[in-house]
Amino acid sequence: MTLHLHDTRTQTLREFVPLDPTNVTMYVCGPTVQSGPHIGHVRAALGFDLLRRWLEYSYGRVTFVRNVTDIDDKVLTNATDTEEWWARAYRMEREFTAAYEAVGILTPTYEPRATASIPQMQELIQRLIDAGHAYAAAGDVYFDVRSWPSYGELTHQSVDAMEDAADADPRGKRDPHDFALWKGAKEGEPASAIWDSPWGAGRPGWHIECSAMSRRYLGPQFDIHGGGLDLRFPHHENELAQSTAAGDPFATYWVHNGLVTVGGQKMSKSLGNFTLAEDVLAERDPQVVRYALAAAHYRSTLDLTASSYDEAEAALGRITGFFRRAARTFPETVAAATIDELPAEFTAAMDDDLNVPQALAVIHETVRTGNSAIDAGDGAAAAFAAESVRLMMQILGLDIDEPATAGAERVALDSLMESLISQRAQARADKDWGAADRIRDALAAAGIALEDAADGTHWSING
Repeated sequence: MTLHLHDTRTQTLREFVPLDPTNVTMYVCGPTVQSGPHIGHVRAALGFDLLRRWLEYSYGRVTFVRNVTDIDDKVLTNATDTEEWWARAYRMEREFTAAYEAVGILTPTYEPRATASIPQMQELIQRLIDAGHAYAAAGDVYFDVRSWPSYGELTHQSVDAMEDAADADPRGKRDPHDFALWKGAKEGEPASAIWDSPWGAGRPGWHIECSAMSRRYLGPQFDIHGGGLDLRFPHHENELAQSTAAGDPFATYWVHNGLVTVGGQKMSKSLGNFTLAEDVLAERDPQVVRYALAAAHYRSTLDLTASSYDEAEAALGRITGFFRRAARTFPETVAAATIDELPAEFTAAMDDDLNVPQALAVIHETVRTGNSAIDAGDGAAAAFAAESVRLMMQILGLDIDEPATAGAERVALDSLMESLISQRAQARADKDWGAADRIRDALAAAGIALEDAADGTHWSING
């Protein structure tokens, strides 16, 4: 089986055939950095990190571009007398980067800022004007949606059924659905947020930014365009229209990730129901956060609760517990273990529209098989399972050698377990079998297994 991805434009599961099998090209809409990231932003970036990792495993090279929108109405609005818009945008950008790095999201091949590609945006706007698909009016430039018959093909809407474009002053619009390519400067806007253009001083509209940046760094046609489900309209619809109207083939596949919700509502800064990534990462081990965010299919809606992280922590504990148990029981055999390829079931799951939940199920089944092999004294089978688990976890960006609990929590748990194991050892030495059994039973009820070995008693979260 080869990789199949759900393509938003065709609304079908399509076989992935890259333009160049030696270099897969991928553009993902990154953050608008008016404020810091919430956990929904991290989930979105993680979905495409998982896709990128699988593409790298399957094809080798992936050129991955993720932009930063550092000029926008909200960026300007959030500036203060003591922090200019560009300074705040850079500070927020660094917060996004820190959150991404904490959960192991790979650094993009390139991460362009919108303000660095103004000439390319102006060139694209001029091409659209020359082609008769855009017009200048009152210092603004608008895309003429009625001039492009394919407008609406991404979200399968007719123009008349769409909401009016509210991204700019409608002072010069011919049609309320026309969207801004260039926004004329307004009184009170900082001079640092204004650029000269053939149509008057101003700044670019949001949608033109990604069309220009993707073309600049990946060319007029590339393999995958990604982003959040909430970007399909109007942002991606408008990107597709303006790029194709300008003569570019643009993206071959459109991939969108599902949203994080809170009580059934989209997590959003505008709704005030968001959880900052910084707060989550202060309370939870980043590997636990990564597992929790990856455990649902990337296209599904994910309603995050405290139990989501608890379940992820327990699941990671079962996996890392098995790996350590295998390495402890058969150290030389595990250290020397190699496998030629990933388990077929894992590969099939990942090729099936990046079905990470099923891939995780394969990992847990391998853990169960490996634990049974340890119980049976089969070192070769245990080592094979351990190496398989390590490689599968590596593909998912999960470090099997990392503890499944946060640092302070892990220290506390280790200390507690050391005390209980010592108490149980003393009870056994005193032949107080009842007390020893009570300690073992209490730990088992808490999901912790004890293993008595020649070198002492070891514990693990029960799988």
